[in-house]
Amino acid sequence: MSNVLVVTWDAGGTVAPAVGIAAELQSRGHRVRVLGHAPMRRTVESEGLAFHEYQQARDWQPRARLSTRRAELAYLGACVDRGTGRDVAALLREHPCDVAVVDCMLLGALAAVRRAGVRHVSLVHTLYGYLRQEFGTGALNAIATVKGMRPRRLWDGADRTLVTTMASLEPTSPLPANARVVGPIVPTAAPARSAGKLLVSLSSLYYPGQADTLQAIVDAVADLPLPVVLTTGNAVRPEELRRPSTMEVLGYVPHAKIMPDVSLVVGHGGHGTTMQALAHDLPMVIVPMFDRSDQLLVGSLVQRAGAGEVVSRRADPATIRAAVDRMLAPGPHRAAAARLGAEIRSSPGAPNAADEIEALL
Repeated sequence: MSNVLVVTWDAGGTVAPAVGIAAELQSRGHRVRVLGHAPMRRTVESEGLAFHEYQQARDWQPRARLSTRRAELAYLGACVDRGTGRDVAALLREHPCDVAVVDCMLLGALAAVRRAGVRHVSLVHTLYGYLRQEFGTGALNAIATVKGMRPRRLWDGADRTLVTTMASLEPTSPLPANARVVGPIVPTAAPARSAGKLLVSLSSLYYPGQADTLQAIVDAVADLPLPVVLTTGNAVRPEELRRPSTMEVLGYVPHAKIMPDVSLVVGHGGHGTTMQALAHDLPMVIVPMFDRSDQLLVGSLVQRAGAGEVVSRRADPATIRAAVDRMLAPGPHRAAAARLGAEIRSSPGAPNAADEIEALL
């Protein structure tokens, strides 16, 4: 039995991979602690995991309605925050660990475990090629370098970098020597039952203009001749939207409870939501919400694979409806989604990741 520390943050698609790996390791008899932001407590503790809340990390409110520029600065600030590193160091003094698993974007935390001499894993919650290009050379790299936290140096210096995506979609080839693609970490899934529902679900975080885009999607599918389920997460309140009384509108609900009864997903291109949809063999209409994120690349790769269609967040309802109609119709996109779904189900990410971590112990 070993002691494992998992360090993550409340940034949408970052949570499921970290908690999934933590739960898998605990099921194998390891003692696991999770360090994260306060809103994650219920999710972490529902898996029977010990949770520790950040004390010195900077304020992080991903659902605050900020301008694009302020949202970018808040995101970059969280990534290079030395406060997360101080929290990691404090927790390690109280509870030493044999290996730490740290979200790859938390550069302050990665630097802290490296200074402490702890064997550690950099956990990539999306496409590694995107991160190495966008954040290994762009504004984050410049800011992080000034603070002594060069992203690629920290990632390549980890004992392992675990990439929780599909090997067939990962754009980096070859991967760095310490990197392993372990597969998406999603709830146990099976092909959807093709019950005929449409799921509309943008990010549970707030992106500039998200309420307007969601309204355009609602208007596009309002008279669709099949049931529509809309989840607004914690970013947009259901009462903000004009919608027909027949449309089922929910706040936050785990997608695994809905997707078995769905035949198409309209999403934002978030890596986690996209992998869950594909794991159920569901084609997608993808409406990327934030230019400085992986959403456009995720959407374009799914579209290139033939399993979906990308639509601009500024598209009018008629354009969105046309894409929805095309993806609802029979066609090769359904076979493409089923092919990707079979790949995800054949390579369970959490067990694969746990195997890699146990190899370090």
